[in-house]
Amino acid sequence: MLTKVRLHAPAKINLYLRVLGRRDDGYHLLATLMQKLDLCDRIEIEAAETVSLYCPDSNLPQDSENIALRAALLFFSTYAGRLPADCGARITLCKRIPVAAGLGGGSSDAAAVLVGLDRLYQTEIPRDELAAVGVRLGADVPLFIYDWPVAWATGIGDRLSEACGLEDVSVLLVNPGFPVSTKLIYENLALTLEEKKINLKNSHFRDLLNLKNPFSSQSFMPCNVRNDLEEITVSLFKEIVDIKEQLLAAGALSSLMSGSGPTVFALFGKSSRKQAVACCKQMQKVYEQVFLVQPLHKDWTVFLSSR
Repeated sequence: MLTKVRLHAPAKINLYLRVLGRRDDGYHLLATLMQKLDLCDRIEIEAAETVSLYCPDSNLPQDSENIALRAALLFFSTYAGRLPADCGARITLCKRIPVAAGLGGGSSDAAAVLVGLDRLYQTEIPRDELAAVGVRLGADVPLFIYDWPVAWATGIGDRLSEACGLEDVSVLLVNPGFPVSTKLIYENLALTLEEKKINLKNSHFRDLLNLKNPFSSQSFMPCNVRNDLEEITVSLFKEIVDIKEQLLAAGALSSLMSGSGPTVFALFGKSSRKQAVACCKQMQKVYEQVFLVQPLHKDWTVFLSSR
């Protein structure tokens, strides 16, 4: 039996995000292409008799306010019948992905805990089943259950298929340092759409849920970036526009806010690597959380080690 596993929990960006509708329960229907990045949190899970979470060098909560601990508790309650009596886990989360930044860090941590506990206790739960458990924690969690570096998602973001993503680009991330509430952005989106007299509740759910994956066999072109949430977040935080303009002026092929924000990413081509490095150094003089990273590819794995 294993006693410890170590995992990566990667960040993601939304290269393409359309809001297509809203369900009666308030969840919005999306069509989005999500690319994982090599900016990662690190998680270590040790077998224990109780369930606990530690977040060293961080002010993150270490109780059930933290989705990583909720993921562990959900795993143990869901699969109690497959596990030894009185088993638990000591989870250590080393955070690197900015919090509340549109990069999926919390969802990625939760997924890593679910996948790691499955590995630690060798329960051999199919990924589809684990993803169905994960969506109870959040709509983005299933993305990180799968090893795919890129995924096309519809529904509330939980209907996933493998996709093709970025090729021969570097990704510069700039987080301006203020948190953005996803709930607030979607509430303001609903108000904006009502002003435009668009009734999302009358959307054709079946058509939206079955929207074909346009990136199943072709790489994503930087010029095709889109985010329907950006207009709403920008109306509340004008600094996002300034960041985008600076990144484009520095030679980026395109720039966009990821998810509900506030992190802005820029895509630099292979021939513009020096410009990307220079831009990164310049932005780091202004913002604390600036990262020059690479898209993940098929040879990537979530596991660092197991013993």
